[in-house]
Amino acid sequence: MKKTLLALLVVAGVAPAFGPALAQDKTVNLKVSLWVPPAHPLVPATQAWAADIEKASGGTIKVTVFPSEQLGKAFDHYDMARDGIADVTYVNPGYQPGRFPIAAAGQLPFTFSDGKKGTLALNEWYHKYAPTEMKDTKLCFAFIHDPGALHGKKKILLPSDLNGVKVRPAQSTIGEMVKMFGGTNVQASAPESRDAIERGVADAITFPWGSIFLFGIDKVVKYHMDVPLYSTVFTYNINLAKYNSMSDAQKKVIDDHCTPEWASKVTDPWTDFEANGRTKMKALEGHEVYPLTADQLAEWKKAVKPLRDSWVEAVKKAGGDAAAIEADLQAKLKKFEAGI
Repeated sequence: MKKTLLALLVVAGVAPAFGPALAQDKTVNLKVSLWVPPAHPLVPATQAWAADIEKASGGTIKVTVFPSEQLGKAFDHYDMARDGIADVTYVNPGYQPGRFPIAAAGQLPFTFSDGKKGTLALNEWYHKYAPTEMKDTKLCFAFIHDPGALHGKKKILLPSDLNGVKVRPAQSTIGEMVKMFGGTNVQASAPESRDAIERGVADAITFPWGSIFLFGIDKVVKYHMDVPLYSTVFTYNINLAKYNSMSDAQKKVIDDHCTPEWASKVTDPWTDFEANGRTKMKALEGHEVYPLTADQLAEWKKAVKPLRDSWVEAVKKAGGDAAAIEADLQAKLKKFEAGI
C-alpha cells in the first residue's frame, strides 16, 4: 500500500523531496563533537549544517551537536572519530605533531592571506591526500581560520625577540618556529590558554583575532603583531563504521553536505568573526596593534624557511612526494588567489 501511494505521489509530482529510498531507511543518529564554546561561530553554523542534513534525509539522519568538549578533550578529537566516541568531530591536526605531515603544509607561516579563499584552496587540495593520511576516518571537509597573529605581554618585532619567551603555539609548525628562535612552547588547548597566560605559564600566544576576545585572552595580553603570520588547518572527520552503516541514499546526503560549498557555509561566519576581531582590537584602549616594516617582514620570511625543509623531510619519511604535494598546494593557492 505504501509503495502504491508513493508511486501515485510521484506521478502527481508531489513525492516527498527525500524520495522512497530515504523514506524506508532506518534512522541514524549522529553525534557531532566540537571543542569550542557555544558562542563560537562554528557552533551555530554546524547546527545549521546538521539541520539541513536532517531535512535532506527526510528525518532519517538525526544530528546532535555537542560543543565545549562535552564528549572529549580537544586533543583527542581525531581518535574520537576513529573510535566512534563521536560520529563527526572537529579536528586540529596540529594538536598531534608529526601524525599528519601532509596537512602540515597548510600550517607553514606566511602561506595564506585570506581565510575564505584559503579554505577553498586547502579543501580542494587536501581531499586528494586525506584518504592516505586520515585513512581510518572519512574526511568531510578541511578548512582554515582567517590568518592569526602573535599576541603577548611584550612587543615582538623580530624573530630574535622570541628568545626566552614562553609561547602557546596554535599548532605544531608554529611550535617548531618558537623553538627555532629560542622560545619555549607551552602546550594548552584553546579553552586552557587564558589561564596559562594569566598564571605566567605562557607570555604570548599565536591566535586568530576574534577568538582572542571569545576566550578572554584580551584580558591578559596587550601587544598584537599585525601580520598574517599563520593559519591553522582544521578538518571535520566522520567515523567510517557509522558512514558505512548508512544506506546509499543516506550516504549521498552526507556526501552532499561535505562539499566545498558547505565547507564555506560552515566556516565563512568564523572567518568574518576573526577578521572583525582585528578591527575591534585596533579600536580598543590599552592595546597596541603594530605593523612590521618591510625589512622586518622580510627577516621573518627568511628566518622561517627551515620550517619548510623540516616539512619536506617529514613528508618524505612518511613516504610522500613532498615536491609534488607542495606544487599541488601552490597551484590551488594560485587558483583561488589565496596565497601571500
